Amino acid sequence: MQNYFLRAYTQGAPAHRVIVHIRELLTCCRALSVPVLYSAQPPGQTQTQRGLLHDFWGAGPGVGPHARSDDTEIVAPLRPGAADTIVIKHRYSAFHETELAELLAAAGRDQLMITGVYAHLGCLLTAADAFMSGIQPFLVADAVADFDRGHHRRALQYAASRCAVLATTDGALGAGSGTVLPTLR
Repeated sequence: MQNYFLRAYTQGAPAHRVIVHIRELLTCCRALSVPVLYSAQPPGQTQTQRGLLHDFWGAGPGVGPHARSDDTEIVAPLRPGAADTIVIKHRYSAFHETELAELLAAAGRDQLMITGVYAHLGCLLTAADAFMSGIQPFLVADAVADFDRGHHRRALQYAASRCAVLATTDGALGAGSGTVLPTLR
């Protein structure tokens, strides 16, 4: 949820709704001492560091004539807290060449709730890598956004049929059931 990636959306939709839902989940997780981890790309990556990402998407956050000083910051309503962890990543999956799997193991966690942008890239591939690593991924359908409805729908369909449990924010919070995070442990 770095500013750089959210600039692809017009003011209000769909990123605004996603931010509201992620904020609800963050509040609940922090209150229950559920570890909160962010994945983020670093600023100023070289063309070699970005590899094919450079060919597909350009120089990335913090580089080029359109770079802004706040490119790599997490959007204000979702800023990491003191107890939260930021995992620096260089590819779509938050598991690829990062310490994410080790952090989850050290925390005694074998499940991962995935939110953010973009559903068909980082969110989906992180879910697939979690699944392949024996970690149960929960993709929160109304807390992920994509370029358009088609990409969003295809990402959710693939995840639901191949590698993740789909949830909604209300479902993850146990709305109406009297329990909080009922499927997560």
